[in-house]
Amino acid sequence: MPGALPEGEPIPPDGSLPDGVADVAGASGFGVYVHVPFCATRCGYCDFNTYTASEGVVSTGYVEQVLDELALAAKVVRPPRVDTVFFGGGTPTLLPPAELGRILEGIDRTWGLAADAEVTTEANPESVDLAALRELRAAGFNRISLGMQSVASQVLAVLDRRHTPGRPAAAVAEAHAAGFSRVNLDLIYGTPGERAEDFASSLRTAIDAGVDHVSAYALIVEDGTRMAARMRRGELPYPDDDVAADRYLAAEETLTAAGFGWYEVSNWSRESPCRHNELYWRGGDWWGLGPGAHSHIGGVRWWNVKHPHTYAARLADGVSPGQAREVLTPEERHMEDVLLRIRLSDGLPLPVLSPEGLAGARDCLADGQLDAAAFEAGRAVLTLRGRLLADLVARAIT
Repeated sequence: MPGALPEGEPIPPDGSLPDGVADVAGASGFGVYVHVPFCATRCGYCDFNTYTASEGVVSTGYVEQVLDELALAAKVVRPPRVDTVFFGGGTPTLLPPAELGRILEGIDRTWGLAADAEVTTEANPESVDLAALRELRAAGFNRISLGMQSVASQVLAVLDRRHTPGRPAAAVAEAHAAGFSRVNLDLIYGTPGERAEDFASSLRTAIDAGVDHVSAYALIVEDGTRMAARMRRGELPYPDDDVAADRYLAAEETLTAAGFGWYEVSNWSRESPCRHNELYWRGGDWWGLGPGAHSHIGGVRWWNVKHPHTYAARLADGVSPGQAREVLTPEERHMEDVLLRIRLSDGLPLPVLSPEGLAGARDCLADGQLDAAAFEAGRAVLTLRGRLLADLVARAIT
């Protein structure tokens, strides 16, 4: 079951922003996120805003709805260019490549894609084949992120994943053959029943597949999911923090040895970090299209209504699908900036911290959570120990 959206102040029917905010759109980069809320089945651990056909939600007419929202957005902001586009979900590739291409064309026609724009789509390995990947590449997509999670069949079964253990690597090969040089594989570690050798095999498979980027996330059990219900009934054990730490250390050792470098706590790349995600972490602006999508411009954050039927009805009436928004104070923006940037490999300058935050940073330094050489040079940068305790460090320095 999708999680609840936060509360906030009402959004004007035309989606307009507070005075002066639209004028700064894109000053620190501009991205577009496109949410495609359709899935063939719902994975047991997932609480994303996704829907299946059995829930009465179908994709018919969805592209037109997104283009209608884009037309409303064009009246609100005029960024200098679009630097990154990310199609997420759900499973964007349940829509035909031509339909995804229509949305991308609409974004280019509306705001203009930068010549070097990064254009990513997520995909489940079983939702694409060589022909579809070639169509996506021809449509302008230049990066793809595949949900692998694990190569262990028993782990995939616990996660309710549909693909077979060998399918992600095969999909990577097809993506390369289709002309994608930038391919990410997502891994999840700490699933009940996962052994150390299972995760080691998943890492080795990702590396051997020749991807340039790996994301590895500890399993988080969200309320309202099928997995959470199974754990409450005692059918599955809860994740173990010590096991998760061991898996993270294994990921760091294995990926580093294979030529990957961490650039965010959960992300490693050979050469090119995901620019769209960096835009989030570094405080850039983006417009989120689709039901439940979040947006941020100039310190104003808002989110769309969640259900696709409500989203479609709003747009049919010619009004913004935005449900609510919040206008961040300078103090809140600073807090978020610190919380996000401390997770990056280049950290953040010590002078941006408050006196209390600087005192907390010194405590983290003494405990080995911050790099001594970087601290001496005026930056707070996580050590490997600090990455294991990143949330603790974030609290200490804020």
